[in-house]
Amino acid sequence: MADPKITKMEVIEFEYFVDNMEGSGRIVLPGYAPGTKLRQTARIVVIHTDAGVTGEYVGGSATEHSAIGLFANAVIGESAFARERIYNDAKQATRQHARMGMSQVDMALWDLAGKLLDQPIYRLLGEQRKSFPAYASTYIGDNYPGGLNSPEAYADFAEQCLEMGYKGFKIHPWQEAPIEQHVRLVEVVGERVGDKMDLMLDPFCAILTFGDALKIGRACEAYNYYWWEDVYKDGGESAFAHRKLRELIRVPLLQLEHVRGLEKHVDFIIADGTDFVRIDHDYDGGITGVMKIAHASEGFGLDVEPHSPGPSRRQTMAAMRNSNYYELGLVHPKLQPSYPPVYLDGYSDMLDAIDENGEVQVPEGPGMGVTHDWDFINAHTVGKTVYD
Repeated sequence: MADPKITKMEVIEFEYFVDNMEGSGRIVLPGYAPGTKLRQTARIVVIHTDAGVTGEYVGGSATEHSAIGLFANAVIGESAFARERIYNDAKQATRQHARMGMSQVDMALWDLAGKLLDQPIYRLLGEQRKSFPAYASTYIGDNYPGGLNSPEAYADFAEQCLEMGYKGFKIHPWQEAPIEQHVRLVEVVGERVGDKMDLMLDPFCAILTFGDALKIGRACEAYNYYWWEDVYKDGGESAFAHRKLRELIRVPLLQLEHVRGLEKHVDFIIADGTDFVRIDHDYDGGITGVMKIAHASEGFGLDVEPHSPGPSRRQTMAAMRNSNYYELGLVHPKLQPSYPPVYLDGYSDMLDAIDENGEVQVPEGPGMGVTHDWDFINAHTVGKTVYD
């Protein structure tokens, strides 16, 4: 094969709307609100080559994509297979910008490589498996009837997910609620389904103090929660604080969603700050970055757990030994996940996407394994940036 060259990159922004969703609170987070409609924006990176083949990736915030121009010159004119060189150049160029943008470009490059070689990404990485168990990961708590408005409502939803075949259930609680309500939530769900499925708790750094986190952790301990993550308002960044929590509470911690990149992940592991290692393809350098972290963690005997769903997560999980669960979410008894409707081939991360064994499968098409609905994207485009 001739060495195909990258000729152009595009970042296309498009809009879509989600029914019964609003963004509210001092820290604006999307949640259930019947009768509302929330405008969302999404972005797709498209990498063009002189071979006429494109690599594509949907995902990442406007802030992430705003930094791509810092390293675009290191991409245009490069070999379509020069992922490692582009990764390192982008890492240097964005060193004062939280490594933003490099993840999305890296994943479009992996999609491109798979298409050029007519193979799904997981086969290029090295096949380990083709399906994996999913856990239902909830939206944050709300205050509407029929929603996740009480500990009992969460327990009802956990039972629904169990009946569907889910082997795990993760609670995202309320942004603002009395600590007693958080503790009761852990207890009620634990009492109802704790002996039937793995339970996880993610307060998403909303708990104010270390002391309140301890109260919640002790409740998790009593009901044998599988893991506990981003437990209080330090932001999930202090290895020392989380080592202290590990000494006091016998519930495995899952940390590092908010600590970007290989080196900081390894530093946190060495400092005994976590039990499970969180990876995020949109924060940690794309597929190249998360595979580096997965292999480094494997050397320490630890498991990595991908944050959020998507084709990129499935492709890498299929090439990992040391990972347990696919995060399917965010889910809710009355609210659909808020992902853009851009897939033509039946790919889904909706609540009912699991099979009879509670698992999801890796897409088998070339690259990411999915086909994007360009009619929808073009009809809803609101902006475009071109690098050539």
